Amino acid sequence: MKKWKLVGLAAGLAILLAGCKATRAGYESPKYRVLSKDGAFEIRDYPGMTWVTTPMAGSERGMNGGFGRLFGYITGRNQRSEKIAMTTPVFISPGENAEQMSFVLPKNVAEKGAPPPAGTNVVINSVAAGRFAVLRFTGSRTGRQPQKAAQRLLVWARTHNLKAVSPPQFAYYDPPWIPWFLRRNEVHVKVEAEQP
Repeated sequence: MKKWKLVGLAAGLAILLAGCKATRAGYESPKYRVLSKDGAFEIRDYPGMTWVTTPMAGSERGMNGGFGRLFGYITGRNQRSEKIAMTTPVFISPGENAEQMSFVLPKNVAEKGAPPPAGTNVVINSVAAGRFAVLRFTGSRTGRQPQKAAQRLLVWARTHNLKAVSPPQFAYYDPPWIPWFLRRNEVHVKVEAEQP
C-alpha cells in the first residue's frame, strides 16, 4: 500500500511541476542575455522595456489594490479600451512614498505605443536597458524571505566587485495559487556595466 501512495505522490508532484512550467510558458517575458552564472546568481543584460506602473500602499498587492489597477488597465480600462496580454514577471520596486507594482507591456504594444491609462494612479514608463545582478529564489512573496534574498544578492555583488546602482527590485513569475516551494521569484539589482 505504501508503494502505491508513493507512486501517487510522485505522479501528483510531476503534474504540479508540469503545470507550473506550462503556466509560465504561456506568457511573454523580457528577453535578457545571461553574461555569467554562479549557482542561483546571474549577471544579465536586459533590453529597454515599457512598464505600466501603480503605487501600492500597505496591503494593496491584491485585486482591490495595485494588482487590480494594473489588471484593469490590461483588460481594457485604458483610453483605447484595448485588451493587452498579461506578461511575466510582475515587478515590485521601491518608490518615493510607497512600493511600485509594474507589469511589463508586450513588445508589440510597446512598439506601437501603449494606450494611455483611463484612471488615476496608473502610469506608463520607459525603463532603460541595463545590466543586473539577479538571484533566483523560491518562497513566499511576503514575510522575510524576499528581504533575505535581497541581502544575499547585495553581499554576493560586493564580493564580486559589482557596484550596485539601484535598490533591489523583485520579479515574481507565478500566480499566487502555485505552491510557495515551486515559485520562481527573483531579486534584481542594477549594476554598473564594465566600460569597453
